[in-house]
Amino acid sequence: MIDFNKPPYVGNELEYIRQAVENRKICGDGPFTKRCNAWLEERFHAQKALLTTSGTTALDMAMLLCELKPGDEVILPSYTFSSTATAAVLAGAKLVFVDVRPDTMNIDETKIEAAITERTKVIVVMHYAGVACEMDAIMDLARRHGLMVVEDAAQGVMSTYKGRALGTIGDFGCYSFHETKNYSMGEGGALIINNEAYNERAEILREKGTNRSKFFRGQVDKYTWVDFGDSYLPSELNAAYLWAQLEQADAINENRLATWNAYDEAFAPLKAQGKLELPVIPEDCVHNAHMYYLKLKNLQERTAFINYMKENDVHTVFHYVPLHSAPAGLKFGRFAGEDVYTTKESERLVRLPLYYGLAQEDLEKVIRLVYDFFAYEGEPVHR
Repeated sequence: MIDFNKPPYVGNELEYIRQAVENRKICGDGPFTKRCNAWLEERFHAQKALLTTSGTTALDMAMLLCELKPGDEVILPSYTFSSTATAAVLAGAKLVFVDVRPDTMNIDETKIEAAITERTKVIVVMHYAGVACEMDAIMDLARRHGLMVVEDAAQGVMSTYKGRALGTIGDFGCYSFHETKNYSMGEGGALIINNEAYNERAEILREKGTNRSKFFRGQVDKYTWVDFGDSYLPSELNAAYLWAQLEQADAINENRLATWNAYDEAFAPLKAQGKLELPVIPEDCVHNAHMYYLKLKNLQERTAFINYMKENDVHTVFHYVPLHSAPAGLKFGRFAGEDVYTTKESERLVRLPLYYGLAQEDLEKVIRLVYDFFAYEGEPVHR
């Protein structure tokens, strides 16, 4: 079976975990955590980066820092993972879902303004597949209406928009280092803070409501409980695993891009024949090859395709049942405007295997099976 995903492993992970154990420092904010934070700040020109226990808790922190109150509204795409929404629900907000663009599957920036009400406080954008939303238009809209912007850049580490790293453009950015992401620490993430006015509050929030970070920097002679907080610090063991991969970030990125480009070149003839659609990368965006997907004719054809690939020992997946149609989406939110593309496009998208170290022979097998399914000149093979 060709797996859909294998978490990255570059070789130094176990050595760094051993070092963390021998240092007798395995809780949060040890040497490896600090190295990862510093790397993110330097590489992406981020004002401040804080590792978290997950991309979800990074979003939780961002929403809490936005100081949402019950009855406030948060605008977000319906085509996203549940974490994008649950973070707003945790903060007590109502969800307002907006349609996506069919080319990138990102939130449609032209539909946001009509969804704004006097209760709107935050716009959350999710950079699908590591391809940037139209951030200039979104930031301009947010500033005109006095709204905050949170970037769900869980899939966007190493991607840019007009030369700026995803996650560093809005008020807050959120990364994921889950095992399904380009860089992994098993479970983990990071919060990017783009306004230093939020630095101290974020540290307190992350450290169970205490000023412990200031204590360890020698800024106070003791630490105590000063505000609401939670425990968002990942284990130093997880950070050690991640550090090995950040050291090899470019090599991982180049390997994934090579696979992505091979798929894209191979399937161009099928696209030209109108048998499927391929990912679109806007001119101002540099992506990180987080995923490669195909868009088939409809739900029936996608189901047949997934079954065909499975019969031939290739694991392909779809994801994101639109949140506005899910039980929790109906409970916590509403859809603003018309669902023109969200449901229709989500039902025909399928993701192909793509991970660091995907073998050439496996890549070629996936490509061959896609062609076999469409029988190239004929109709799809519905088995």
